[in-house]
Amino acid sequence: MKTILLSPLQLRGLELKNRIVVSPMCQYSAEDGFANDWHFVHYGSRAVGGAGLIIAEATAVSPEGRISPYDLGMWKNEHVEKWKQINHFIHQQGSLSGIQLAHAGRKASTGCLWREGDVYLFPDKGGWQPLAPSSIPFESGAPVPLEMDVELIEWVVEEFRKSAQRSNEAGFDVVEIHAAHGYLLHQFLSPITNKRTDKYGGSFDNRVRFLLEVVDAVRQVWPVSKPLFVRISATDWAEGGWDEAQSVKLAMLLKNRGVDLMDISSGGLLPDAKVQIGYGYQVPFAARIRQEADMKTGAVGLITKAEQAETILTNGLADIILVAREFLRDPYFPLHAASQLKDEIAWPVQYERAKPH
Repeated sequence: MKTILLSPLQLRGLELKNRIVVSPMCQYSAEDGFANDWHFVHYGSRAVGGAGLIIAEATAVSPEGRISPYDLGMWKNEHVEKWKQINHFIHQQGSLSGIQLAHAGRKASTGCLWREGDVYLFPDKGGWQPLAPSSIPFESGAPVPLEMDVELIEWVVEEFRKSAQRSNEAGFDVVEIHAAHGYLLHQFLSPITNKRTDKYGGSFDNRVRFLLEVVDAVRQVWPVSKPLFVRISATDWAEGGWDEAQSVKLAMLLKNRGVDLMDISSGGLLPDAKVQIGYGYQVPFAARIRQEADMKTGAVGLITKAEQAETILTNGLADIILVAREFLRDPYFPLHAASQLKDEIAWPVQYERAKPH
């Protein structure tokens, strides 16, 4: 039986061999932004496992944009070389590769849980000055971010543009702009964190301006044959914040600016938001945006079973399935999904002898 989950999807000039995507997941294993052998094996094993698309973790467009000192980066030309090697291997397995370009904003300069612990790194402890639309810290005890002036905003837009150029040189097939989870672009979108009175704050049109400028800058240098994704948090899970209706409106704008798919998550802006978590809890957000904005969407959020993923696609709730923690538990999730759904998928020739019959 041919399933939707394991059927191809055409996006611009590229074809995903199936609809299973490795969701970006921070590894906190880089030094000075450089990918290394951990990233080669981590991403390469998911390609061996049959994923249609593998999106690398949040990759900072500038040093100040890192969540931690151990984040990947694409802010200098030297970052490109290792990714050429990784992407070549991913492509050899028939998978596509993506990169999530990001800036952490006020959530920058934190420690790594298994190194410094869950702490903020102030400048005297190896940290740096976070940036934000307004000088509102993430929580009590967090560093007060520097409110960005227009010159700083324009500089960050340019950093996204240059990082997209380098990503193309590195052989990536997809760029995803990270505007979710309470990071910088999301901070501009939400009225909770954006208290500006200039052209980047206040009205909906002003609050989305920064993201639209980033999208335009990236699309200018990203090849027309390659897809562009944007990840958003569809809701802040808080009264007076960013919500589903605004997300639909934004999706319509992004579609007209050359964005091919919206990766729909939620939350992350506030430490105390009351999130209603459950299996597939974010799928309805992807479904609404897909229907009302006529935009391709990706579903995320506690999607752990092949049958669950297939049902989402069969019911027209999303176009791709982004799998996160389940891929950490099982790098070969697509191979096992095919067996569970009684569908066919190509196994690496080296592993054919172990293929279930």
